[in-house]
Amino acid sequence: MEIWTEHPAEADVEAVVGRYFSLLRAGKVPEAEQLVDHVPVRHVLKSLWKGSVGASADDEADCRLATGEWEQDLSWLGELDLGDFNWGHTGTHFYVEVIYRAQIIEVSLGFWVKATDAGWVVAGPSTLW
Repeated sequence: MEIWTEHPAEADVEAVVGRYFSLLRAGKVPEAEQLVDHVPVRHVLKSLWKGSVGASADDEADCRLATGEWEQDLSWLGELDLGDFNWGHTGTHFYVEVIYRAQIIEVSLGFWVKATDAGWVVAGPSTLW
């Protein structure tokens, strides 16, 4: 987990979130979990699935994954990208849009920068609908 001694710059935080998301897309969930002070990743993956592939399940393979196989076959994550980062006025909370097949989906990922005894860390994500 990245730890800063001072409140980090937005660009530094966004870089951590970008690495987190890249690892998720590659199916490297344990490695992604190491980058942020996180909530359970299963919840995040389930929300991303429901907001992207699950929302547009229109063929047999997608329907099969909709029954729970999405947890074993994470290849669908490769079709997701990050969109815009939207920071709150305090500079500690933000959400990032998620894109599936060139469309912004209903689910965004919320993160925040928080102080801990060791220093400042990125926490999250929460899923925002």
